[in-house]
Amino acid sequence: EFMPPLDEGSYLYMPTTMPHASIGEAMDVLQLQNKFLVSIPEVESVVGKIGRAESPLDPAPISMIETYITYKSEYKTDKDGHRLKFQFDEKSGGFVRDKFGELVEDENGRPFRQWRDEIKTPNDIWEKITEAADIPGTTSAPKLQPIAARIVMLQSGMRAPMGMKVKGPDLETIEKVALQIEGLLKQVPTVQASAVIADRIVGKPYLEIDIDRDAIKRYGLHIRSVQDVIEVAIGGRRITTTVEGRERYPVRVRYARELRDEAESLGRILVPTPMGSQIPLEQLAEIRYVRGPQVIKSEDTFLLGYVLFDMKSGNAEVDVVEDAQAFLQEKIDSGELILPAGVSYTFAGNYENQLRSQKTLMVVLPLALGIIFLILYMQFKSVITTSLVFSGIMIAWSGGFIMLWLYGTEWFLNFDLFGTDMRTLFQVHTINLSVAVWVGFLALFGIASDDGVVIASYLDESFRKDRITNIEHAREATVTAGVRRVRPCLMTTATTLLALIPVLTSTGRGSDIMVPMAIPSFGGMTIEIMTMLVVPVLYCSAMEWKLRLGIKDERFAKDA
Repeated sequence: EFMPPLDEGSYLYMPTTMPHASIGEAMDVLQLQNKFLVSIPEVESVVGKIGRAESPLDPAPISMIETYITYKSEYKTDKDGHRLKFQFDEKSGGFVRDKFGELVEDENGRPFRQWRDEIKTPNDIWEKITEAADIPGTTSAPKLQPIAARIVMLQSGMRAPMGMKVKGPDLETIEKVALQIEGLLKQVPTVQASAVIADRIVGKPYLEIDIDRDAIKRYGLHIRSVQDVIEVAIGGRRITTTVEGRERYPVRVRYARELRDEAESLGRILVPTPMGSQIPLEQLAEIRYVRGPQVIKSEDTFLLGYVLFDMKSGNAEVDVVEDAQAFLQEKIDSGELILPAGVSYTFAGNYENQLRSQKTLMVVLPLALGIIFLILYMQFKSVITTSLVFSGIMIAWSGGFIMLWLYGTEWFLNFDLFGTDMRTLFQVHTINLSVAVWVGFLALFGIASDDGVVIASYLDESFRKDRITNIEHAREATVTAGVRRVRPCLMTTATTLLALIPVLTSTGRGSDIMVPMAIPSFGGMTIEIMTMLVVPVLYCSAMEWKLRLGIKDERFAKDA
């Protein structure tokens, strides 16, 4: 994935009602939804809205609901996100409260958990939210957080972490294909079926007034005259401005709501003729309901519709998109999904960032390794010695991946120590490869060669000083030098590992990024201790190989 999901402490729940729902119906749904969401014990506050501000930058229809849901932290914390401890009574098995019912803080107490026992992660809270907000007449919604949702919207225009853009010649065709794709995506194993939503583009009821030109001609009316009456009656017209001190207010005139809220009422609007008579509008025009789009989207000059979806927990975004692409292509090949002429689809969302980052990392990682190799060569002036030291980086690299694998297992750190669950303390869960993880590997590359440099430098110095004469002498010098460098290497590694433990156990702001960055470094430096064995053995093997072949070296005696 591109980046680990940040825990913002809140969710943005964005379901939609049917396109033909009125403002009153949408408000009723919003109030009912808020009532159900507030009843969840883990939810702290709920704020919902429909519609948009008077700005073209946020074209949200009435049918789109935005609800900001803030949930309680798992444990009571201070403003910096650190857990607070409260006095606990061992006899009663409960927390002590004062006369006002508040918890009593105690440094030697226990943290107070605010979630129910069955709620283990924020994903469990999201499942409760979707269950509580399941109201007839509304769709579900993909899992979003406020900040992440705004970033996704700015990048792709969609209100989901991933989705499809269906392009076509007309809106009806786009909607038809999008609904077919919606049904197929729900069958993909890695896709969250309840989060698959296709735009209902053509479903908004419109009131169309078709003026009969022959009829208005009989009464001597012009098109503009009839349109002026319709404008004033329905939309209103600004006739003047009232000035109240420094404030100015426009004054608009239009019919009362009860005279324009139904097609029959509009038909009774009177249109004055040049002869002075009043003719009902229904005699001059045909008034009818038609279905039309609630919003018209376009991209690259093509009309556009969205199919939103989300992944099941435990999957990476790129893998889910690839599964969906393969599944849809299989349905197209089998003839189950037929795309009309002029219709195409593309996938969009956060996974595009991952693809771009992969291309960048394919350049950055080899470049970083090459620079490290060059710096080591400048130190040792020998390709063989440099390669031996460089092997420590490969060993550490494998250690980083082993640690990532351990974090994805169920048994790793699955025990309590002094009443503290180690999996909770170290936040053990599946870690996907992301930019944060690769940054951790880059940091590991820079420090993984430390022990190798310490040992190889001392071996070089010892061999030059002793002037090796034979293979037995080389092995003896290697063992002596290796033993003397154990303590410095352990101190170097230990200081790095100890410095990473506070990062691995951090729970405050930014820990969602810092922990994945620290895991490769911690695992790599743990395994990197093996370089105390690997580098001397390889170094000695290289020297023995030179002695057997009779290759001259400044570290050998003249008669070697």
